[in-house]
Amino acid sequence: MYMFKAFRAFAMCCLLSLILYGCQSVNSQSEDKVTVGTVQRHIYAGMSSADVVAVLGSPNMVSKDTNGNETWVYDKVHSESEVKSSSGYLGLILLGGGQSKGSRSSSEHTLTIIIHFDEHFKVRDFSYRATTF
Repeated sequence: MYMFKAFRAFAMCCLLSLILYGCQSVNSQSEDKVTVGTVQRHIYAGMSSADVVAVLGSPNMVSKDTNGNETWVYDKVHSESEVKSSSGYLGLILLGGGQSKGSRSSSEHTLTIIIHFDEHFKVRDFSYRATTF
């Protein structure tokens, strides 16, 4: 009798866990996620290079043109993964096992920002490109 009650309690816990956690989402994000909105709201012509670093962080690449003016390039990549799974909880309870069914989807978001500075290290102009695949 005790074994039956223990099994029933265990089965109920498993059922509740599967109902509550049957669908799971997992997102992996970069720590310093920069978005198009960040660029649109905070970057502007005449901004100092120190202010750009405060908003976007350090650039991935720095180059100079023939006049000595710097161009900064930021390449940001953001990955998202979603795992949806549902287990055959009835089979888990009745048969002691179960089949796991589910799907996984992932996407990559890239943002490239190019900022041109003038001779006074102020933003002359900038452009950006965002892709999702």
